[in-house]
Amino acid sequence: MINDIKQEAQTRMKKSVEALDHAFAKIRTGRAHPSILDSVMVSYYGSDTPLRQVANVIVEDSRTLALTVFDRSMIQAVEKAIMTSDLGLNPATAGTTIRVPMPALTEETRKGFTKQARSEAENARVAVRNIRRDALGQLKDLQKDKEISEDEERRAADEVQKLTDKFVAEIEKALETKEADLMAV
Repeated sequence: MINDIKQEAQTRMKKSVEALDHAFAKIRTGRAHPSILDSVMVSYYGSDTPLRQVANVIVEDSRTLALTVFDRSMIQAVEKAIMTSDLGLNPATAGTTIRVPMPALTEETRKGFTKQARSEAENARVAVRNIRRDALGQLKDLQKDKEISEDEERRAADEVQKLTDKFVAEIEKALETKEADLMAV
């Protein structure tokens, strides 16, 4: 029973860290990375479709993404979707390939993206702490119902705290890495 609570807490904390990684992938650095375009939706025959389902996205060089659209008639729609996204990118079409150059980040935009990264990291830390609170509450309920002793509850609470500390440290490390990426010129 105690192990189930700890296992569930660990699984949920891992998911919080994974969600943070996805959020960090959407914050662009000066380098080109296909995940930057993950949030772009293209109007494909009347329905919004993720860009990845209508085009192949590759990194051409460190500052350029190249898209190969599967359906040639969709080139204009893909180009328009990238332009209207809030990413600030200006695609250029060359035949069947769309090239998306990554503009260099100014100091001001770097600081803005760093602030956004810190905010995402804080959200992940809060999520991990909420998971800890839930697990500790479940342990207290077990102790109240006399299913476990006080000592077992205290030991399990210490282990949950160690799990929390481990995942918060992972979040801090991911934030440091992202900030270093953002501030690298």
